Amino acid sequence: MKRRTTGNFALYDVTYADGSRTSNRKVPNAALEGPEGASVAQAVIAAQDRELALASGRDRGEIVSVSRVRGS
Repeated sequence: MKRRTTGNFALYDVTYADGSRTSNRKVPNAALEGPEGASVAQAVIAAQDRELALASGRDRGEIVSVSRVRGS
């Protein structure tokens, strides 16, 4: 069985406005401390997407939802 967590990260599945999805996006647990877990995770993933878009020249689009992967 695959490990669901890697080090100090939580894993999230992301759905975008165009209907595409990505799985197992890593968000540092240190960023998730506090009551705003999902909104902070969404902000961290959006920042990761911006960095990837700058490097690749392809925008991921708007994030519609994030959901934590069970067991992470």
